[in-house]
Amino acid sequence: MKVVAFVPIRLNSQRVEGKNLRLLGGEPLLCHILRTLLEVEAIDEVYVYCSDPAVRPYLPDGVRFLRRSPRLDRNETLGREIYDAFTAEVVADVYLLAHATSPFIRPATIAAALHKVTDEGYDSAFSAERMQTFAWYRGEPLNYALDAIPRTQEIEPVFVETSAFFIFRREIWCDLHQRIGRHPYVAVVDRIEGIDIDYPEDFALAEVIAKLPNR
Repeated sequence: MKVVAFVPIRLNSQRVEGKNLRLLGGEPLLCHILRTLLEVEAIDEVYVYCSDPAVRPYLPDGVRFLRRSPRLDRNETLGREIYDAFTAEVVADVYLLAHATSPFIRPATIAAALHKVTDEGYDSAFSAERMQTFAWYRGEPLNYALDAIPRTQEIEPVFVETSAFFIFRREIWCDLHQRIGRHPYVAVVDRIEGIDIDYPEDFALAEVIAKLPNR
């Protein structure tokens, strides 16, 4: 069973200028997820999918560069357009989509989730934070009743997707056009692993965490 990991990279980041090449803990942000993926033995190939060859000198040894069309760099480009293009170019049994904006995800977390898909019958897996708190959606309480407030320890948790990774079998994407299938495994991550850098304040927080010993 061939497992391919890919990290879509765009160098013209809008919300955090130069985000993917900006230094975090002494190396470019994108290097963190790439080094993590290289540590997962079950992954056969790791790709950076980017339109700009200028990214190549920053790639750790063992990471492959695959040039994508510049049309995929538009602000209005949907993720599915990128996944369609990549899966058409690189054939695999299982794909692992990861993002450079999640620098603290651990190799063991990815490896365990990947094992669920390759060996335990799940058709997909994704990273998520478990939130055991009072949640609302569309103006209504989501996991509790206003007239019967439970103890926090007893409240029904909600799970929030993070951007660290999505793992899916080829047929899930080709047949359903979904990165999460009908029988997914939820890989619960902690607060640090779940950090996703979308805004300048996220990067500032990541810089603090990167300096922590034994994080």
